[in-house]
Amino acid sequence: HYKKPPFATQVLEIVRALQIPTWTDSRLLPEGVVVQKVSGALTNAVFFVSYPAIPSIHTLLLRVYGSSSGSLISRPRELHVLHILSSRYNIGPRVYGTFENGRFEQYFDSVTLTPTEIRDPQISRWIAARMAELHSVDIKAVEGPTSPSSHESNRFEIAANVKSWLRPAEEVLQLPAVSDDDRAELDLPRFRIEWSRCFSWLSKHRNTFGSRRVFAHNDTQYGNLLKLKSGSDGLDEHRQIIVVDFEYAAPNPAAYDIANHFHEWSANYHGSTPHLLDPSRYPTKSERLNFYSSYIRHASMLADDPTLNDEDVNAMVLELEKDVKLWSIASHAGWAIWGIVQAREDLENQIAEPEFDYIGYAKGRMASFRQELNAISATVASGI
Repeated sequence: HYKKPPFATQVLEIVRALQIPTWTDSRLLPEGVVVQKVSGALTNAVFFVSYPAIPSIHTLLLRVYGSSSGSLISRPRELHVLHILSSRYNIGPRVYGTFENGRFEQYFDSVTLTPTEIRDPQISRWIAARMAELHSVDIKAVEGPTSPSSHESNRFEIAANVKSWLRPAEEVLQLPAVSDDDRAELDLPRFRIEWSRCFSWLSKHRNTFGSRRVFAHNDTQYGNLLKLKSGSDGLDEHRQIIVVDFEYAAPNPAAYDIANHFHEWSANYHGSTPHLLDPSRYPTKSERLNFYSSYIRHASMLADDPTLNDEDVNAMVLELEKDVKLWSIASHAGWAIWGIVQAREDLENQIAEPEFDYIGYAKGRMASFRQELNAISATVASGI
């Protein structure tokens, strides 16, 4: 319905009410508003809103929230995070205004990265540099001094998410549209036990060795990575990559954020089976090392520690590789439960062929979780 005139009329009414810069011009008419849908966003509908007849009118990004995402995302918290990141750290988009089920954001003249582009060695180094910048952000500044995240140094968002998403996921699997086979394959009672054992083992490992607890993005899939069309100045090439969609951003181990990004190499949300990850596309060892070395060098520069030599970097790369392998399993766990919760709307409406097969996605991530759990089960058993 976004192509129909009432949508443009509504958009214009909202931007005027919000008094968004350049959009208060009295000459603007609904028929001059151009709304273009952007694909690749799984929890929101994303649109570019422009007024081509008057070049001085800034293009906006309009985000309309999906109905299932409310039980997964705290919007007031997300808006606070966006404000701090954009105003204090120059990371991510400015938010111009919000309404009941969406918001208007700063538009970047950019293109979304493709599954092929995130594999490009140069672009991968830029993504790593951008991730290092985000990971250098002061958690207390973003989360606020009274937030539990600012005080509890062992509080990880991945554990909090799985805990809070499990109940709604269990409710979804009770819906009559869910097949007995799917319910049995996902087997949430079994998952509860598996996850409890797994996470206590992860926590013990972290206390012994430790991956830095950072402010993490937690969803660096290619659809959330933009590349500026104009490039950037020669000094900071990596800044032509813009990271967006901070819905799930929160404190987690740095290695978790990297592990999650690597799993996104296996995704193609525009292919014939967008819900399935292809393990053959997971980054090779040399591709992982390329990412790590850029990440480590940028992190050390941000920490005012430019004295790292190649030997130091190599030692840190090996350490990071160990930690990333360790936290990989947590990415599968979180997104498996997320997929079940996201499926609610399609199941309730009995959509036979949904646009995205969330239950199929959840089954794939759950299978990968259990596969990795089997591989470390002896260690988990001995570590409990």
